[in-house]
Amino acid sequence: MSNGLAFATVTQALALLIANNLRPEIDIAVTVDTRRPPAEPPAEPTINIFLYQVTPNASMRATDLPTRASDGTLLKRPAAAMDLHYLISAYGEESELVGQRLIGTVVRILHEIPILPKDVIEEAARRSYLTGSDLLEAVQRVRFTPTQMDVDETSKLWGMLYQTPYVLSVCYQGSLVLIEGRERPVPAKPVGRPTVRVLPFGAPGAPEPPTLPGAGGEPAEAEAETSAEAEPPPPTQPTKKRPAAAKTAAAKTAKAAKTAKAAATKSAATKTTKSAAAKSAASPTRTRKSTPRRRGGRSEDTES
Repeated sequence: MSNGLAFATVTQALALLIANNLRPEIDIAVTVDTRRPPAEPPAEPTINIFLYQVTPNASMRATDLPTRASDGTLLKRPAAAMDLHYLISAYGEESELVGQRLIGTVVRILHEIPILPKDVIEEAARRSYLTGSDLLEAVQRVRFTPTQMDVDETSKLWGMLYQTPYVLSVCYQGSLVLIEGRERPVPAKPVGRPTVRVLPFGAPGAPEPPTLPGAGGEPAEAEAETSAEAEPPPPTQPTKKRPAAAKTAAAKTAKAAKTAKAAATKSAATKTTKSAAAKSAASPTRTRKSTPRRRGGRSEDTES
């Protein structure tokens, strides 16, 4: 987190980063300026760093919401996540391509060192007009990435600079700068007197004992009652379908009774057949004797 001096500190640190790393490509004296592009091109080789726009960071603009409670109490310090947009232009003798050499060196520096080093931030914060800057303590380091702009966007950007001629330039975006509020949240009050009560199950004010489904008779019944109470009642069927449903139920009941009766009759017949067979097997075998009888000169066999 940083205070309101973060933007100026980043600009000054960026100027120092470029000025300290111009060699070995550039062996001439170069002035690194942090003002807007001048209307009159300077005679000496100059690199101009101009912060032309500050926008909210799209990915972190709502990370600190909400910062206050419903009664207005501050819960945490608000932080604004911002991106810095820089226009870096170069001036110099065109016959020697000084401007192009300077722009190429700037691109090499920011591609090689895209994140602001801590020593550079500390050196920038020593300026008298940056006293009190705490950018060095920020957890999020500022990173510079090139921004692609077409001809139309470039012409609009330079058109905002009144009576300023266009020179070769590049655009870079610095992310992420967090500006933190000054107000600090009130810490929560510590616990004054802890109160701990131990109550057995069943005592007044004690919670109900936990019931496990299927562990015993009563817990399972309680679980079944709870499930029955939790289930919504079945939807009532229209009155027109009740007679048909009743007839179907009656027919099914009569068919079941008939089937049960037939099964009982068959079982009784089977038992009777088995009993008769058993009696027949237990009775003594009768033998037949032939006794000759004479009647009218003929003999007849009689059964005894």
